[in-house]
Amino acid sequence: MQKVTEVTGTGLPLLIDDIDTDRIIPARYLRCVTFDGLGAHAFEDDRKQDSQHPFDAPKYRQASVLISGRNFGCGSSREHAPQALIRWGIKGIIAESFAEIFFGNCTTLGVPCVCASRADLESLSNLVAGDPDLWVTIDLEAKAVRAGSHTIPVTILESARSSLVTGRWDFLAQLLEGESQIQQSALAIPYMNGFTTPA
Repeated sequence: MQKVTEVTGTGLPLLIDDIDTDRIIPARYLRCVTFDGLGAHAFEDDRKQDSQHPFDAPKYRQASVLISGRNFGCGSSREHAPQALIRWGIKGIIAESFAEIFFGNCTTLGVPCVCASRADLESLSNLVAGDPDLWVTIDLEAKAVRAGSHTIPVTILESARSSLVTGRWDFLAQLLEGESQIQQSALAIPYMNGFTTPA
């Protein structure tokens, strides 16, 4: 199983409150059969309305740590929202708070979402805006975010943090890890073994 103990990359400041999932990925893209290609449409409508949108800025194109505001991911529960962010390149999110379902969807996809104070988010956003090449690290074991010599404390629901750092967030990996036990259990189920008695 893949453990997620930290995420490191350059940052992308988008310090706006109440960004809902329809802004992250517009509803017209919910008809897709797979999530492939969704990254190109992340914040598409916002980007059309704002020529200076950070998701269009070349200096942030390689960013993998998103910095945002309060109630990030509110609105509908669409899994397409974190999937679009992942396919754009986002691997971790720092915000003042998160909508519960969005937070859960991110956790089950291996994307840590940590909370910081508004003052710390503002200082971190300013640091990243001043130096887009600055490395930002979300450290789940230390419950901190580091950006150069700057460190801020963060919080995360303990069940989510534990799930990520142990690798238990990846349910498919858990199934594959338990393959022998699954096969043994299947042998004990009559309709799975042709109604024969296991040896």
